[in-house]
Amino acid sequence: MSKVHVKTGDTVVLLTGKDEYLYNDPKDKSKGRKTGKVVAVSPKEGKVIVEGFNVVTKHVKPTRMGQVGGIVETEGALYASKVQLVCPKCGKPTRIGHVIEDGKKLRVCKNKDCGKSFE
Repeated sequence: MSKVHVKTGDTVVLLTGKDEYLYNDPKDKSKGRKTGKVVAVSPKEGKVIVEGFNVVTKHVKPTRMGQVGGIVETEGALYASKVQLVCPKCGKPTRIGHVIEDGKKLRVCKNKDCGKSFE
């Protein structure tokens, strides 16, 4: 079982891939990177599902009477190493460290300007 540095509900940016930059223009990096919330985490596989990233289409057959089939868009899983956590305090993508305060394990922003802890 591997460790995953993000939790469900965290805001992350994509480091590599087709959804890396806004407006799908890798040459113009001034627009910034795309951000999204983590929907699900699978630490056993080392993957995360982020809303709005890695959207795949899937053909669905109607299974019951009255249910509509067709093409459905869903988010696919990404490797956790391809996303980076956005610090809720300073709003920048960051690496994290861990500190124990009052018996709780807190995450700490590793940006030299910030350094604040969060849960």
